[in-house]
Amino acid sequence: MHSDTSGPAGNRVPISEQITPAGRRIEHDSFAIIDAEAGPHAYPPQEWALVRRLIHASGDFDFKGLTRFHPGAIEAGIAALVAGHPIVTDVEMIAVGLSRPRLAHFGIGVHHFIADADVIRQAQAENGTRAVQAMRKAWRLGLLEGGLVAIGNAPTALLEVIRLVREEGSRPGLIIGMPVGFVAAAESKAALGQLKAVPWILTEGRKGGSTLVVAALHALLALAEARDEGR
Repeated sequence: MHSDTSGPAGNRVPISEQITPAGRRIEHDSFAIIDAEAGPHAYPPQEWALVRRLIHASGDFDFKGLTRFHPGAIEAGIAALVAGHPIVTDVEMIAVGLSRPRLAHFGIGVHHFIADADVIRQAQAENGTRAVQAMRKAWRLGLLEGGLVAIGNAPTALLEVIRLVREEGSRPGLIIGMPVGFVAAAESKAALGQLKAVPWILTEGRKGGSTLVVAALHALLALAEARDEGR
């Protein structure tokens, strides 16, 4: 399902753009400032489009350098979104932050299970984390296969997805691993960076967060819309 948005004069406004002219102008001016202040970098244009959104969302230029990409990550993310594959998140915050019109443009559903009663019961029974059980539930439901896994809060969720890839043969279309924190956050992302079977995007070290994952997904949605419109 692809939606259409038109401006006052009937000119189509990309669904990945701000709705109002003032909003678009502010966002474009922000990106221009980031481009000017960021200085030289080695990111190809599509990767930089994503990194620039991380900087825009955080005000932190450290993400120019902290952000790493599997060689096939951008193409894999675009393909998954254009195909309308689901997004699985570790926390509700990511789902709430995503633009509904941008998701609806491709007919994409967003799923998170961390607050489900069965997930909580199983985590208590195993003396583990809800994040792990939530990823296992997504895997059992078949949502990981070909989908986008977006993790911004829980390192244990990321470690479980990596285990599911290695031990259970799960094959997400793309893993975005950006958990923030001091316990296992850096280690989980380092483990993701060693994964060869599935494309990934990550932020190294302790920095990350749900806001950054939302920004990364919006960048990919914009790239996917441009690809889709170019057909």
